[in-house]
Amino acid sequence: MTPTADASTTPPELGHRPVTDPTTARRLVPPALAVLAALAYGLLGSQQFRHLVARSWDLGIFTQLARAYGELRAPIVPIKGDAVNLLGDHFHPILVLLAPVWWVWPSGEALLWTQALLFAVSAIPLTRLAIDRLGPGLGSLAGAAYVFSFGLQSAAAVQFHEIAFAVPLLALSLTALLRDRSLAAVLWAAPLVLVKEDLGLTVALLGGLIALRDRAHRREGLGLAAWGAGWFVLSTFVILPLLNTAGQYDYTDNLGTPLEVFWPPVKWVTVAMLLLAAGVIGARSPLILLMIPTLAWRFTGTVEFYWEWGWHYDAVLMPIALAALLDALGDRRGGRATAGLRRDVPRPGRRVRVTAVAATAAVTLVLGGAMPVLDVVRPSQWEPTWRAEPAAAALEAVPDGTVLAVDITLMAHAVPDHDVQWIHGPNQRVPDCVLSDEYAFSWDGRPPGDIADWAEQTWGGDYLTVFDDGGFSVACRA
Repeated sequence: MTPTADASTTPPELGHRPVTDPTTARRLVPPALAVLAALAYGLLGSQQFRHLVARSWDLGIFTQLARAYGELRAPIVPIKGDAVNLLGDHFHPILVLLAPVWWVWPSGEALLWTQALLFAVSAIPLTRLAIDRLGPGLGSLAGAAYVFSFGLQSAAAVQFHEIAFAVPLLALSLTALLRDRSLAAVLWAAPLVLVKEDLGLTVALLGGLIALRDRAHRREGLGLAAWGAGWFVLSTFVILPLLNTAGQYDYTDNLGTPLEVFWPPVKWVTVAMLLLAAGVIGARSPLILLMIPTLAWRFTGTVEFYWEWGWHYDAVLMPIALAALLDALGDRRGGRATAGLRRDVPRPGRRVRVTAVAATAAVTLVLGGAMPVLDVVRPSQWEPTWRAEPAAAALEAVPDGTVLAVDITLMAHAVPDHDVQWIHGPNQRVPDCVLSDEYAFSWDGRPPGDIADWAEQTWGGDYLTVFDDGGFSVACRA
């Protein structure tokens, strides 16, 4: 008697592989999400740049750094002050990789697209791992929830920061660790110490977790822990003060007392959102501990926007959240999951898995229209701003190569063609020209009536107004 073939076990015909097949999903979904994210975040950056949106002076600072590296110079950034080496502000030598970006596209807008690409690339290994562990449906949803998570969206909205390089490195390292490729995890994690000084503590903790998790690579894990801790001490207490114009680490004064870690309540809101991003069950994974170094300096800091979720500080925590979730939910191929230091507990049931993955998506979805990436699909947001033409004309009124004191609004735009410093900065250099924006928040609603008179009172000498339109005023030395 010939057995009847079961439809659930009959292989699909060649060339007609269903979309639910994990092989098809893992091949198509991760790059598709990466392309979508790159376009969404890159277009958001272009939209902001062309609409003169400046959330802070950071884009101007990093644009000036990229120009310096592109011209094979030390990262001297006059926007921060005369002769300020930005490597004495934060330790981020990995940003030398921006030099080729500058050679191809010498603009602050290029940095925004670079960050978009780095965020997008990070989704590929994590989404592929999620599909392998959870199956095509849940895995794809987890990957989408990650790449459009509140942490990455917020970071894109506040424009470029050095942490953009940490996101793919963490994604690759944690993916390798969950695939039991501990040596690869160590190698991907090692460069994180070159992204920012505090990440040395994250690297050290990751090394300790690898040593506990994989006895066969205990030596490599301990070596990574020593590497991370060593670079944290060296960069924070030796290199940064050495390169700092004041001979100190600038952010020590921002630290409060240990008791302030737990208050005000906005800190607990941030923690709750991070736990939701990890599907709550991610708290069972030891990988969730990798959030502690970043949260520790943020919550002991006295700067209020360190505590909130709306800036770039959560971006490095997003790969950790998804990795912790996948670790706690286990692998469908082996039927085992992680809880604490045990890696052989039974895999949670389907209801738990669905609920956990839904939580990672819900924490972003409940924010609805407030999420910045939606501006990309709003036609009204692409309408030219009435200030675009006056802004371009104001920049054109400043001779190339001059020392220019400028407001934050056009700071990044001015960097490629001028020697820029902040109009309210501590610089002792006397600028050749001053470019003011009466709508800039730095004037606190009280801009000077005559920018030439203000420049004369601030720096001395004679200044003549050469442009005044659209809220922008340019005065140059007579």
